Amino acid sequence: MHPHPKVRATQEALDGAGARDGAGAPSLVRLLPDAVHTAAAAAAALDVEIGQIANSLVFETADGPLLVLTSGAHRVDTVGLAAAIGVTRLRRATPEFVREHTGQVIGGVAPVGHPRPLRTLVDTTLDKYDEIWAAGGVPRAVFPTTYPELLRVTGGTPAEVA
Repeated sequence: MHPHPKVRATQEALDGAGARDGAGAPSLVRLLPDAVHTAAAAAAALDVEIGQIANSLVFETADGPLLVLTSGAHRVDTVGLAAAIGVTRLRRATPEFVREHTGQVIGGVAPVGHPRPLRTLVDTTLDKYDEIWAAGGVPRAVFPTTYPELLRVTGGTPAEVA
């Protein structure tokens, strides 16, 4: 078990949900040699397509935090997404807001392992990949999973976010 408490919390959440990777094996958090703060850096470190990286973006809405898991291949259309989900305000959260609601820091926010469940949207673009990679609680931790598994373990809703 990894000594970092954020990575441990992520792995425990994955284990508790029975999360699987693209081969059907248990999803295991892996530590990269260096922190990866961008989808491009993560894709390069893992030797996968940038679109296979599931970025965890936290937004602040009038209804509270919103976690959007988006493909690294594109950016979130905040205006279109706000209209689609019926909120008047959708803005990128501050580092403090992210830490308060996820217990993690920007660049390492995992889709699971938060103090309380977050409303989560999962980019439908991720569905075209057999395996996707998400952050594991700190900027150099990642784990493999699949689109259906990401929806299942987060209780997320499929969404077109770009």
